[in-house]
Amino acid sequence: MTMVATSEEAVQDSPTVRRKSNKTLWLLAPGMIWMVAFLVLPILMMVYVSFWTQTTFKIEPTLTLQSWVTFLTSATYLGALWTTIRIWLLVLVSTLVVGYPAALFVGLLIKNKTLQTVLLVLCVIPFWTSFLIRVLAWRPMLGTEGAVNMILMKLGVVQQPIEVLLFSELSVIIGMTQIYCVFMVGPIAFMMGRIDSSVIEAAQDLGASFWRIFRTIILPLSMPGVVVGAIFVSVMVLGEFATSAALSGRKVNLLGNIIVTQVGSLKWAFAAVAGVVLTIIMGAVVAALLKVVDLRKEL
Repeated sequence: MTMVATSEEAVQDSPTVRRKSNKTLWLLAPGMIWMVAFLVLPILMMVYVSFWTQTTFKIEPTLTLQSWVTFLTSATYLGALWTTIRIWLLVLVSTLVVGYPAALFVGLLIKNKTLQTVLLVLCVIPFWTSFLIRVLAWRPMLGTEGAVNMILMKLGVVQQPIEVLLFSELSVIIGMTQIYCVFMVGPIAFMMGRIDSSVIEAAQDLGASFWRIFRTIILPLSMPGVVVGAIFVSVMVLGEFATSAALSGRKVNLLGNIIVTQVGSLKWAFAAVAGVVLTIIMGAVVAALLKVVDLRKEL
């Protein structure tokens, strides 16, 4: 045993192993420096600023809990927090409901790889235009004299225009669903494209119905894609502010809107508090989603 241990130590201390270790460190260094400089340090600075003393016209680097107390006792801030969580959950469900069938069709039912690529590119085409243009394009669609109301009235579905379609939470949810649905479709379609068709054929030969195949084969194997898509959608929706401001007429106040307003008013401490709370929520959501599926193993 002593001789074996000695030989292992000698191998670990050999020049070749040391050179490989040094190469690994050099390869990791740029990424680590980038992460520390542009992720860790800004977050730490944001946490630090959240404890600064904020007055009406200035901010001082004197540590205090006043900004946190104001945030946690303010109906405006807490209301924005609840609205952010509620809209995030609704958009997450709506993107999954809309995106999963589309991903099922593209990734599993379409056998031609070229056609699959074309359909996925079509999903990405809206991103060739500006984000603000895509958001503002919903105004003439959802207004009382917009295309949606005109079609519904022509079909006799409604007798009067539906006013709740614009400048409401519903309009924000519709806009966010359209904008971020592609981030749900892509990962799910990718995972479905990896499912071996022979497994499904074997289940069909054994007499399994489509819903049984979906429940026992397709859904479990596509869950990593669902989790990845949910992470993409969650991170972007939780940090949103432009869509809610444009489609709700500033009636829907998200945490992102609170941050923008406070920064514009030079109230850095309040903005930092909202930023820290938003970062904690994002971290908790991502951690919870990663508990559902072991992505390192599945991908």
